[in-house]
Amino acid sequence: MEKNFLDEEKKAFLERFRQELVISGYSSRTTKMYLLYVKEFFENTPKKVTEIERQDIVSFLAGKKERNASNATVSLVHSALKFFFEKILKNKVMQEIPPPKREKHLPSVLTRPEVRALIKAAKKKRSRLIIELLYSSGLRVSEAVKMQLEDLNMKEHIAKVRGGKGNKDRIVILSKDWIKKYKKYLAKRKIKSPFVFAKKNSQPFSTDAVQRLVKKSAKRAGIQKKVTPHTLRHSHATHLLEAGENIRTIQELLGHSSLATTQIYTHVSLENLKKVKSPLDRL
Repeated sequence: MEKNFLDEEKKAFLERFRQELVISGYSSRTTKMYLLYVKEFFENTPKKVTEIERQDIVSFLAGKKERNASNATVSLVHSALKFFFEKILKNKVMQEIPPPKREKHLPSVLTRPEVRALIKAAKKKRSRLIIELLYSSGLRVSEAVKMQLEDLNMKEHIAKVRGGKGNKDRIVILSKDWIKKYKKYLAKRKIKSPFVFAKKNSQPFSTDAVQRLVKKSAKRAGIQKKVTPHTLRHSHATHLLEAGENIRTIQELLGHSSLATTQIYTHVSLENLKKVKSPLDRL
């Protein structure tokens, strides 16, 4: 598709869209992505915004798919356009265009020995503590980097996640072992910062920095699987399930709005699968 420069009308619509996303409580990351996709749609649609028709939207979404965008990406673009048309233009056209079905992939999960190897492979004490926090509490990486000291209740072994996905607060568990090690680390930390983990300038780490840290540690540990901070979240949930924890409790800890999202972990629990006896062995 040939891109067109945005005229003043489209720029004005984009700004209205941005403001609507902000007051609706969307995260900065979601706001950024929604704006990016709607801007791209405008650039590839020469018509005036109020003259856009169903076929223009279908053509744009089909073009994304034909250029090998994943169903998850196209679904996100669909959500962005749906919000724009319904909230800004009061147009229900997106209800006539179904989003693509999401591919169902089982999440990658580390074994307990792999988690131990990953932690051990981290070079710095701070890096080990970050990895341990991600695994032990099941935090999203965006939640971990924003966490502040005031959010930790080390006496009760819990922490408060403020403004998680969907702008929801929730409580997560803290490992007693992690708390002991973190207290020692904090006592020696020279940086004054409100954040649990901070750079030399007292600002929090970026999510990219933590992702690189985890990836490098996995490589040093010789783990062949793709390992990201989210892999540690998946591993946290799976290992809790294998230990017999109630799935609804896990749902609350992870901050899932739907139990169906949490139930994916019932399909990846190898330990539970290995406990099942073949019907042949019961004859």
